[in-house]
Amino acid sequence: MVADQAGMDRAQRASDHASTAGPAKQFNAACDLLEVGTRERTELSVPDREISKLIPVLCDDGTTRIVEAYRVQHNNSRGPYKGGVRFHPHVDLAETRTLASLMTWKTAVVDVPFGGAKGGIRIDPTGLSQAELEIMTRVFTNALDGFIGPDVDVPAPDVNTGPQVMAWMVDEYSKTHGFEPSVVTGKPLDMGGSIGRTAATGRGVVDVLERHLHHGGSSIVGKRVVVQGFGNVGSWLAREVARRGGRVIAVSDIEGAIHEPHGLDVESLVKAVSAGVSVVDSGVGRELDAATLLGLDCDVLAPAALGGGLNAETAPAVKASVVIEGANGPTTPE
Repeated sequence: MVADQAGMDRAQRASDHASTAGPAKQFNAACDLLEVGTRERTELSVPDREISKLIPVLCDDGTTRIVEAYRVQHNNSRGPYKGGVRFHPHVDLAETRTLASLMTWKTAVVDVPFGGAKGGIRIDPTGLSQAELEIMTRVFTNALDGFIGPDVDVPAPDVNTGPQVMAWMVDEYSKTHGFEPSVVTGKPLDMGGSIGRTAATGRGVVDVLERHLHHGGSSIVGKRVVVQGFGNVGSWLAREVARRGGRVIAVSDIEGAIHEPHGLDVESLVKAVSAGVSVVDSGVGRELDAATLLGLDCDVLAPAALGGGLNAETAPAVKASVVIEGANGPTTPE
């Protein structure tokens, strides 16, 4: 099903959108400060279009699995829609809608000529083979035909996606439209990708951290850093912290957490995780109850996993003097 939002009642959609608590509260607080009127606030708070699909995935055993897929195009006033594609079992329309709106604000704040969008498939990709992942990605790309393109909407990597998924998207899109690598970002270098793109987000987080510490008369050297999430962003964040003289004392992933008060061997950890093991099976550090990670005694806490991890229940335990966000919306207003 493709649902174009233009024909729906915008006031009702604004109410539905506001129910996604964190970013909606922040958006409304910003509008209050800027004295944004009701009409403009409503126009900015709801997406231009929402695309919902049920797509078939041909499994290796010959069966077919039906999965939910989404693309929300929030606003293109400043340029083509832009935003990541994630594969995760918690993906749904409400989350995708919220993340699309955050992309609108992010591209505007850093002044790049794009709007905001987000997409995803509700599935745990760790249970899929490479062949099943490829088939699913190609079917998803075909489902978005007519809604993505260099001047329309440019997808990118996000949770559980990366250069390989982007390469499949480019190839599938090009079957219909001719070779067009600019349909996505985050693709491999041999398909026109950008040098440094994979490391850019994690490095950018550490750049901001370093500037913040310098502003306060300090530096990253010797700082004890805890990283929640060890995917692309978290792993590069940890590498940059270690390279610049900080101590990464704990990290976590979906399987658990590890801790070493004197500092983890980050390069060995990255090598082990790249080989396909979890942080707890890497042989680096001592296993830690993941529920206690956010409350460790440290100088800097870097949530780089999923959204909402720091909330009214978990935040009181935090001992870090600095929290720096690597994920999308990891802290709630509370």
